[in-house]
Amino acid sequence: MIARRLPAAGLEELRRDFDVDEGDLSADRAKLAERVRGASALVADPTVPVDAELLDAAGPSLRVVANFAVGYDNVDRDACRARGVTVTNTPDVLTNATAELAVTLMLAAARRLGEAERLLRAGRWQGWDPGELLGRELSHSVIGIVGLGRIGERVAELLRGFAPEGEDSPRMLYTARSERPRAEERLGLRRLALEDLVAQADVVTLHVPLGPETHHLVDASLLGRFKPGSILVNTSRGGLVDTQALVGALRSGRLAAAALDVFEHEPSVEPELLALENVVLVPHIGSATGRARDAMARLVAQNVKAVLAGAEPPTPVVR
Repeated sequence: MIARRLPAAGLEELRRDFDVDEGDLSADRAKLAERVRGASALVADPTVPVDAELLDAAGPSLRVVANFAVGYDNVDRDACRARGVTVTNTPDVLTNATAELAVTLMLAAARRLGEAERLLRAGRWQGWDPGELLGRELSHSVIGIVGLGRIGERVAELLRGFAPEGEDSPRMLYTARSERPRAEERLGLRRLALEDLVAQADVVTLHVPLGPETHHLVDASLLGRFKPGSILVNTSRGGLVDTQALVGALRSGRLAAAALDVFEHEPSVEPELLALENVVLVPHIGSATGRARDAMARLVAQNVKAVLAGAEPPTPVVR
């Protein structure tokens, strides 16, 4: 059972071997509980909460929850484990797409592209002005990467191309649970505690999973430690950031700007964010390239087929 939609690259592969019930983008909870009854596999995505109630609705036939995402905060892993249900995700294949979007958002916020486009479209542009919409160059900025997993490391690789003349790369800091000496040497990174990183970085970009320990990782207290006039970028999960605290930091000028691909209560976006000029907002498109989404769909199909054949899936989260 596919809770919502799956690109054809994975859907057709599943249809060759299984009876497939594909849903629609509404993901109505009551309909979902009815449709999942008796399913052997459930394909979910970040918008579909897979909790004990839904697992019980599926019943004992359910053997795998294949999440169409690298994150799996929408899945109750303990409930799956207790019921012997395997959980899988889709890492690696979306790394480059998401990292490229993170860098895109850095540039958009630093160069005030959202403000500039709105000014132009509204017919308010009066011609070239040497003091208008002055932004920041990434080449001469300190970049702080929070989380140096696959995506965070790829962001660091991409940022090397912004090196000022005569330098190997812009200054890059990172925070992670453990030291990454090879990445440090290869990419010119320096590890700091989170509080020290945000105090020094001109741009902070988030690349950590959402969980109980990272919920509201960026709260009012941490925002108070950010370097004045810095920029926050989030392409991971909306729950990492306390939205009301972020709005306050943007209004006060503590932050110069933010660029967000994810939100706390998707698909709703807080009206306060929508009203701010110094925020770039895009609708959760981190992995939205044809190449990445097709690869994710194929990996979902491979995970489902492996589990139902009694084999080890390529990318298990819960076995």
